Amino acid sequence: MSKNDEVIHERERMNVQISVITVTRNCAATVADCLASVAGQAWPHREHVVIDGASTDGTLALLEARRAHLAVLVSELDEGIYDALNKGIAQARGDVIGFLHADDVFADDQVLTRVAAAFADPTVEAVYGDLQYVSRDHPDRVIRHWATAPFTPARLKRGWMPPHPTLYVRRALYERLGVFDTRYRIAADYDFMLRLFTQPGLRAVHLPAVLVKMRVGGVSNRSLGPILRKSWEDLRALRENRVGGIGALMLKNVGKLGQFWVR
Repeated sequence: MSKNDEVIHERERMNVQISVITVTRNCAATVADCLASVAGQAWPHREHVVIDGASTDGTLALLEARRAHLAVLVSELDEGIYDALNKGIAQARGDVIGFLHADDVFADDQVLTRVAAAFADPTVEAVYGDLQYVSRDHPDRVIRHWATAPFTPARLKRGWMPPHPTLYVRRALYERLGVFDTRYRIAADYDFMLRLFTQPGLRAVHLPAVLVKMRVGGVSNRSLGPILRKSWEDLRALRENRVGGIGALMLKNVGKLGQFWVR
């Protein structure tokens, strides 16, 4: 390899292209904050892919008004959030793929810069960080602080998982492992993470910083019915991926309790 080829290779390695996927449906009250958060990221090598589920509340008008900042905008009926996320993955062109939900924002304008720096190492396959749950009406008020930890295979059996909204994965892994399994209505993200983190030799990097602020009130924790379904689907995912069973599920749920006190 010539010196010039080495320079080109180094430049390509540093210019990690990141696709951020956002799924929207009737979220006019919050989506502008999400869009501004992505547009305000300092990392220039990014694209924002938005998949809208045929919104009827003014969301689409807000998206169209910001069309210049979006690499992809699709608005059509879908079969649920994971079907929409899969459409976004199919549209993404970045080396690395992550998600920012319509109710959420990045913690600061350097999040993608830190993610890209970790992926500058070509052996790194996944990057994740910490998450804060914040009040829906007062986003400056922290309700839960999800401080995760470096990945080890043993932690999976004890119910460990990283916050999915902070997870960034090389696109090649979706091509190899598949996308979200839409048989799961609430826990397809957990199923995917179990598939991912059970890969032999996976190189995952934990960034010990809050990457995303997530408004409370999501589908999986809105009422008792979804909470019970989430637990059932989590158990199914644990068993199908041969990670554990009831014990791992109990540890997973108990582990959330400390998030209400840690700041």
